[in-house]
Amino acid sequence: MRQRPRVLLRRAVRFCESPINYAAASPRPAGQGTHGGRARETDHPRGEEMGGASSSSSSSSTNKRLKAKRAPGYEDPAVLAAQTSFTVNEVEALYELYKDLSFSIFKDGLIHKEEFRLALFRNTKGSNLFADRVFDMFDLKRNGVIEFGEFVRSVSIFHPKASESEKTKFAFKLYDLRGTGYIEKEELKEMVLALFGESDLCLSDSAVEEIVDNTFKQADSNGDGRIDPKEWEEFVKNNPASLRNMSLPYLKDITTSFPSFVMHSEVED
Repeated sequence: MRQRPRVLLRRAVRFCESPINYAAASPRPAGQGTHGGRARETDHPRGEEMGGASSSSSSSSTNKRLKAKRAPGYEDPAVLAAQTSFTVNEVEALYELYKDLSFSIFKDGLIHKEEFRLALFRNTKGSNLFADRVFDMFDLKRNGVIEFGEFVRSVSIFHPKASESEKTKFAFKLYDLRGTGYIEKEELKEMVLALFGESDLCLSDSAVEEIVDNTFKQADSNGDGRIDPKEWEEFVKNNPASLRNMSLPYLKDITTSFPSFVMHSEVED
């Protein structure tokens, strides 16, 4: 028996397993071609006469080709690093992962819901409340796809260095399915069923009701039948385990390992 990475992320997994630094896999610097690492002088009919102008032209052409290959919605890694918990190198490594996800089905450089489901649950068909909800929260522009900048900013919330406040707000929005600013009992029940359903755990209706009731007994301090942001914040403080899955330790070493939720393996005889 041996394990092999899923086909859609084979390149990403091979890159992760390599001890070579990310820089070794980055695009060629401007001005370098495929002939011994130098732009050929003969690329320009007047290369010898124009000297530096030939090099400048080659550099400009290379930059244009690199930009053309970038996914729609691409943002400068330095800007994203300044706005998130990631370093510039980590953002660049995330871009490699993003490209694998965004070209897994539609190949347009954008992550669609089907590609997101495939990465999370190895399934592109059928609606899943949890996957769809997380997708909608990553889709900050509400245009039906996840762009690179949205991907980095959203994944950053799961970084161990991200503040507890960020994680608490994200978790609250996750359960606030209708966007009313409150978590209703029915919303919590729907999410609990979705989460256990994806874990292949079958709970009786009474067991689910007990989970929901116990949560509201602890969180709904004013007894109005719903949980507001302040109550949720207090609940999280008293129950730190509720945010346990909001931190992914391997995001601290994203240049050599990608998040496990997109690195499922298949067993092959």
